[in-house]
Amino acid sequence: MEKSKILYAEDDKTIAFLIEDSLESYYEIEHYGDGKSALEAFNSKDFDICLLDIMMPEMNGFDLAEQIRSKNSEIPIIFISAKALKEDRIKGLKIGADDYLVKPFSIEELILKIEIFLKRSKKTESSAPKYTVGKYNFDPKNYTLQNSEKTVTLTQRESELLLYFIRHKNSVLKRQDILKAIWGDDDYFMGRSLDVFISRLRKVLATEENIVIENIHGIGFRFSEK
Repeated sequence: MEKSKILYAEDDKTIAFLIEDSLESYYEIEHYGDGKSALEAFNSKDFDICLLDIMMPEMNGFDLAEQIRSKNSEIPIIFISAKALKEDRIKGLKIGADDYLVKPFSIEELILKIEIFLKRSKKTESSAPKYTVGKYNFDPKNYTLQNSEKTVTLTQRESELLLYFIRHKNSVLKRQDILKAIWGDDDYFMGRSLDVFISRLRKVLATEENIVIENIHGIGFRFSEK
């Protein structure tokens, strides 16, 4: 069976060696020591997932993620960084990352994250159900919102969140229920992550006047179509 291919950008040689040594039995992993060479590799090769440090020479991880996301809105991006400030983690998610692990972390946790995203990103040829969202046709298998004028490609997290909202349309949804359904966790950081992804969905659906993602104070949210 062909191994999934990981783009790994990390300037710390010791950490890079440990992670490569731990993952190479499961995946094909290509390591690059700076953001510029990692971007060049991304532009010339096919990868299934990206693991990005933030503090790197030539190009930092935030800029690298923005470049990757501008070229591919579907590939999973996980930041792995020693930068533990809430502001850094929120910035990473706003750029378009799917997750953010703070060093030090366990290899088991990293592999679990990788497997979750690889499993979710596998496309199928089956006739998966599609949904109508305002004037858009939503295809959750391919993460796309399409109307007569344009096609918008969502990230995995955005697509999962929108699908959850659609399946519970017009219902008041508790924050902790959404978090556990999408992230499997409801801690403080995941709560802030949810706010970021809801803001991203609102921006995508801003032209749809009939679609409302309503804040229900002290409880959660309600997705409705007028």
